[in-house]
Amino acid sequence: MSVKTLFLRLKNWISRLFNKIKPGDFAIKGAGIGLLVGSVLVFVLEVLGMSINFADPWILVYGALIVLASVLLAYLGNWLIGKFHEIPKAYKISLLIAIPLLLLARLGDQRIALFLFVVFCLLGAGFAVFRRSHFKKLTLPKKSIAILGLVIGLAGAGSFLYFLAIPGLDMKPIINAAQLSEDNITPLEMESPGSPGSYEVEFFTYGSGKDKLREEFNQGVKYQTQPVDGTAFLDNWEGFSGKYRTWRWGFDFRELPLNGRVWKPKGKGPFPLVLIVHGNHPMLDFSDPGYEYLGELLASRGFIVVSVDENFINGSWSDMPDGLEKENDARGWLLLEHLRQWKDWNQDTSHELFGMIDMEKLSLIGHSRGGEAVGHAAMLNQMDYYPDDATIPLGYHFGIQSVIAIAPVDGQYKPGSSLTQFSNVSYLTIHGAQDQDVESFDGAKQFERITFTDSVYRFKSGLYIGNANHGQFNSSWGDNDMLATFSGVLNRGQLMDPKDQETIAKVYISAFLEATLNQKYEYLPLFLDARKGRNWLPETIYLNQFEDSRSRFWAGYDEDFDVLSIGEGGKAKGENLSVWREGEVIPKYGLKGTRAVFLGWNYEEFGEDSLDWEAEEKPNLPDSIRASYTLNLGPESFRPDSSSVLIFSLAESKESSNPKSDGKWIKNNNENKEEPTQEEDAEPEEKEKVQEEEEQEEDEEEKPLTPLDFTLELVDADGGKISFLLSEFSPLQRLIQSRVMKIQFLDDKDETESIFQIFQFDLEKLASRNPDFQLEKLQKIHFVFDQSEHGVVVLDQVGLMPKLPEAR
Repeated sequence: MSVKTLFLRLKNWISRLFNKIKPGDFAIKGAGIGLLVGSVLVFVLEVLGMSINFADPWILVYGALIVLASVLLAYLGNWLIGKFHEIPKAYKISLLIAIPLLLLARLGDQRIALFLFVVFCLLGAGFAVFRRSHFKKLTLPKKSIAILGLVIGLAGAGSFLYFLAIPGLDMKPIINAAQLSEDNITPLEMESPGSPGSYEVEFFTYGSGKDKLREEFNQGVKYQTQPVDGTAFLDNWEGFSGKYRTWRWGFDFRELPLNGRVWKPKGKGPFPLVLIVHGNHPMLDFSDPGYEYLGELLASRGFIVVSVDENFINGSWSDMPDGLEKENDARGWLLLEHLRQWKDWNQDTSHELFGMIDMEKLSLIGHSRGGEAVGHAAMLNQMDYYPDDATIPLGYHFGIQSVIAIAPVDGQYKPGSSLTQFSNVSYLTIHGAQDQDVESFDGAKQFERITFTDSVYRFKSGLYIGNANHGQFNSSWGDNDMLATFSGVLNRGQLMDPKDQETIAKVYISAFLEATLNQKYEYLPLFLDARKGRNWLPETIYLNQFEDSRSRFWAGYDEDFDVLSIGEGGKAKGENLSVWREGEVIPKYGLKGTRAVFLGWNYEEFGEDSLDWEAEEKPNLPDSIRASYTLNLGPESFRPDSSSVLIFSLAESKESSNPKSDGKWIKNNNENKEEPTQEEDAEPEEKEKVQEEEEQEEDEEEKPLTPLDFTLELVDADGGKISFLLSEFSPLQRLIQSRVMKIQFLDDKDETESIFQIFQFDLEKLASRNPDFQLEKLQKIHFVFDQSEHGVVVLDQVGLMPKLPEAR
């Protein structure tokens, strides 16, 4: 019996069986009536109940309209289904196959799939009718339509190929605010921390010695390591995905290898030890070689650097429908196991690495999921037991002094269903504004959850880079953050050169490690102001966040919901503000984990739109409309001295500076409205004027926005004053915008989020402007919004820090 005959018999048997049990026409009709009557009855009762409970009979009308709309939609749906059945079978099958395939293709936007659907239909129809025997039989109108359809299809295909080929589309220009005041900032006069050091570098690998896929972790290892059991930290290494993963790697979660690529300075040591871990990426497109540029540099400067292999817990095509889950704690735990291995070697008098490592000078670097994992490692390192299962002992307590998170995620693993927190570890997070993978600055969230409680000098810092993406921090990942097959859908024209992005990473990471492990504090100014390193760094927009263990704050806005109160009994006051509220800082995704005050002003609201804000001399605003925000320190508040630096964090908000122009704030002015005069209605000069104003508004929209500026005024208890402009340090950077997909230009909508910049002012220098001003009696801090016509800013962490520690 042939296979075809067997399938036909099976089909007939199933058909006969179904015919025996399928409902008849009366049953189907009855089911329909029952469904209709029951559903209408429930809905009518609901509408009647609502009209009674809400005491509003108009709800009955609303319910009747819904019933009518449902009936119309039912008939329309039935008609469409009938029309679908009229579609020729060949096209119908093609349709049902093509739609899911186009939707599943990773084109980044369903509109591209719809466009290709139309193009492919036009091309197929056009080429089909151009068969010689068929085309001759067509009437002239049909020939014209066929030619037009083919031309449109070819034009669409050509447009799509051109769309893929161009690197990207131009973004609206943006002014680099910090550059406008860079002459006020003296760059550091020393060799770049991104320059190679004096050590000769040797490279080797260590690992299981049994790796099926890579020689460097097989026979090529210099030192062999024993596997570790990850049962407690890995979920869902099972099913088809788990079996494939085990088959591909040759081990399962009970025998995870400790593999590492090492760049080591030649010499006796002891040297600081730095581990680097990659993030999630296709597991067979190995990620650990992509940090060689950092390994070579840092080893030449006296650090032992290890790029840790964790590819075996990365993503795979086999992770369908499920793969590894919540594995980021495993990434962090594996780093601690690597440190344990290095400690064993360092203490083994018979080992070549004996005494080579300073185990009190350890740092961890992570990228993407690895950037979250280094935070988990820092937290787990300080614990005696695993927080999700206290039967699992930890007890590592290594000398981890600092952590670096490059474009990290946040919250993919939540210890105890919360977010990772740790203390007394210096922290640096780096993120690119054009990140097409982790689009929100998630490292800033971890930044908020780090505390300093001991007497050691520590700091945390954030760096936001205008034209950097996600993948170019790893030389093997590149500029395709989404791993899109049709990578041309990405707007990559806004990205910086990959070597420039690596240069930024080298400068900041090297400087951070020198400061936190070797106490070379001469690099600290770089973390408050990127202009200090402008001789070393490529040109782009940089935003710095900074807080050290000696910083103290009058206003952090996390203590309560009262807009009038600040810390230590102080009070806040706002005048003539169009926006004044305290609230959570909300990035593109999730919550930042901190509250701030939002302050807005708009002089058009007060009828001052005729003032010339572009002139060098700003308008002299009367007190009755001048917007300001004042912090009045309490009697118990700490006060500055000659070593103090005034600090605060500031960002622009994307909200309207005149929110009361619509919604609940609209006033009913119908009674005051006047009919247009005959002159207003008919004068052509007026029409020309309106047209000119509209054209001027369009030109204004194309021009880059001027960075925001305002005046700060310090007042002491005796009335002594100091006044200065925000722009003496830097004007406020306008929001950095991105469109990671080219098709986003159709929406004419940019993606952005408020990113804080730390502002700092040396109070001793400011006080010299007024000999009568007494720093120790500082009473009020005024933020006077008198330099820009309108704007909304987010203000946080207003306080003091001592001048940076001297270089050692």
